[in-house]
Amino acid sequence: MPKLYLLLGGNLGNRINYLKQARESIAAKVGQVVRISKLYETAAWGKADQPAFLNQVLEVQATQTPEQVLYIINGIELELGRVRHEHWGSRVIDIDILFYDELVQQTQRLTIPHPQLHHRRFTLMPLAEIAPELMHPVLDKSIVKLLASCEDSLEVKVIADEL
Repeated sequence: MPKLYLLLGGNLGNRINYLKQARESIAAKVGQVVRISKLYETAAWGKADQPAFLNQVLEVQATQTPEQVLYIINGIELELGRVRHEHWGSRVIDIDILFYDELVQQTQRLTIPHPQLHHRRFTLMPLAEIAPELMHPVLDKSIVKLLASCEDSLEVKVIADEL
C-alpha cells in the first residue's frame, strides 16, 4: 500500500480536539495511521496576525488514489467546520497531502509533493521526526537535509507527545 504523509493543522477553537477528530476520521476513511508525530506549535506562517497553529504529521497506508484522498480530506475539513475565508487565514483544521509514495504529480487541484513543504519548518520538523530519511522525489534530498537547509525562522516547539 502507498505511504501517504499528511500534515494536520489548526489555530482556532480547541485545537487539540480538532486534530484528534481529524486523525480519527482519517483512520476511518483514508487508511491505517501507521505513525504519528508529536504535537508542534508555531506562529502563523504567511499571515502573522492570527493565533498560533498546532501541527502534526501522520503516515497513513493509503487505500485510495491521491485524488480520492483529496476529496475525503476536504470532506473531513468541512465536517469539522472548516470555512475558507482567506488564503493563509485562521482555521479550525487544515489537512494537506505532503507525499504519496514517490509520486510526482501536478494537476489543477493537486500538486504532490506539496510545493511549499521544504520552505516550512512547521511541516519539516514533525515530518523529520517520523520519516527523517524520506527522500523528496523532486529535490532529491532527505527530510532531515531539507530541514537543515530550511530558511524559515519561525520557532516550532513540541508541546505534546501525541494527542
